[in-house]
Amino acid sequence: MMFLIPFWNLGITGHLIPGAGTDFGTPKRETLNEIVAANPEMPKWDAIHTTVIRNNRFRCDHGWDIDLDDGSSNYHIYNNLCLNGGIKLREGFYRTVENNIMINNGFHPHVWFKNSGDVFKHNIVFTEHKDIRLQDWGKEVDYNLFPDEATLKQTQIKGVDTNSIFGDALFVDPKLGNYTVKEESPAFKIGFKNIDMDSFGVTNIELKSMAKTPNIPTMFFGDSGEKDAVVQWLGSQIKSIATMAERSASGLNKTAGVLVLAIEPQTVIGKSPLQVGDVIISAEGDEIDTVADLMKTYQNNNWKGKLNLTIFRNQKEKQVLLNTKK
Repeated sequence: MMFLIPFWNLGITGHLIPGAGTDFGTPKRETLNEIVAANPEMPKWDAIHTTVIRNNRFRCDHGWDIDLDDGSSNYHIYNNLCLNGGIKLREGFYRTVENNIMINNGFHPHVWFKNSGDVFKHNIVFTEHKDIRLQDWGKEVDYNLFPDEATLKQTQIKGVDTNSIFGDALFVDPKLGNYTVKEESPAFKIGFKNIDMDSFGVTNIELKSMAKTPNIPTMFFGDSGEKDAVVQWLGSQIKSIATMAERSASGLNKTAGVLVLAIEPQTVIGKSPLQVGDVIISAEGDEIDTVADLMKTYQNNNWKGKLNLTIFRNQKEKQVLLNTKK
């Protein structure tokens, strides 16, 4: 399930900005920056009250789990469990995102304005921040937990997360969807507080048995990642090439790549050119050694609706275009 806030419903809407001479969705950036600098409370003129998104469990397999689109402003987003798509904030002002868990994904700040006042802190993320065309990084982006040192450093190069740390979050039972962190978790060092894992979704006893629940994902990143797991992906079963036997059977020159084990018909992969036995070795120009590599590239490019793959089939490399939307 994805929580999408359309820009015409909440926050700064598609109205004409006084003096800007253009729709907020495609403004003259410098003009709007000047207007907001002169009128810091302007973004709240039609977002007077803070919109709160809290205590939810989301999973979206075709976009972001929480997606604040053009101009959505004045939000407080906290205590949410995001199982696949992470959190995206496009444009807008005065959003505080704190104390959320983003499994296999992370933070997507897109096209922020100067002096946005946005805050992203005390969150557990699995990937580096995936920023697109930012003019600056808002009020505060810091005190977050990353899965490993390399991912943290990739983010700190951007000039944020100076006080963030890395380490295994130490979830109690992630295979069963319990992402409570243990007492010894490093998450507490960055100010994270445990989220109640029993209060998501339908609470009425009669309706609870009828309600759908999301599939719990395999974790790909960090020390807790399941390196040799069989993973469900867009209607297929895939796994990392991990043994000499798998390498030999596929005719590869190294023990790397992602093997397609099974494909269900009438799914995204089922309608694609991929076949059982294919090994994905590259995606969007990124070398793919493991399922984690594939998932990172997929999450980075999912918004495009397509993925350019290089596969190994019948001892030859082949280019494949995968349309990731149904």
